[in-house]
Amino acid sequence: MPFRNVKPEIRILAWDDGPFEHRNKGTVPMIGTVYRGGKLLDGILKIDVDIDGTDAEAKIISATNHTKHHGQVRVMMLDGITFGGFNTVNIKNISEKTGVPVIVVLRARPDFKKFKSAMAKLPHAEKRLACVEAAGPVYYVDLGKGRIVFQIAGIERDDAASIIRTSTVLGNVPEPLRAAHLIATGIVRGESIGRA
Repeated sequence: MPFRNVKPEIRILAWDDGPFEHRNKGTVPMIGTVYRGGKLLDGILKIDVDIDGTDAEAKIISATNHTKHHGQVRVMMLDGITFGGFNTVNIKNISEKTGVPVIVVLRARPDFKKFKSAMAKLPHAEKRLACVEAAGPVYYVDLGKGRIVFQIAGIERDDAASIIRTSTVLGNVPEPLRAAHLIATGIVRGESIGRA
């Protein structure tokens, strides 16, 4: 369903996970930031998901539906469709079960062949691969200083591109996702390091 207009202070809930050691068991924190456009932070959410597990989708849905911000959130942003390694989410399910459109922001166009090959070796491979299919085609938005790669569910491509432009203040990462990344990294390592 198209947005009538994209306001500068559109409420965005953005999720990113913290760093973790590959091949480790356990959980990794995921941080959700609630932003007004790309300028004002209104809230922070935290969940923990299993490394290479299958619980990220359900936990994102539950946290989104139970936050006090739910009624104001107009769109959700995710840093990819995998968290804590290969804990893969179905963005169509997330959008349908929360009533919130989803924009997946990617650093580069994925190598789908390599990605699917890696997931095929994991437990619940069919479910994980279905998440890749559900994410749909890859789109691009030009910011003048670079471009952002994205996928969508429950929102029109042009509206998603407009929201990405509105919420990107510095570099090529929308501010709500940049903040989620910094907070998640700070929780795990004691200080936010690396590029957001």
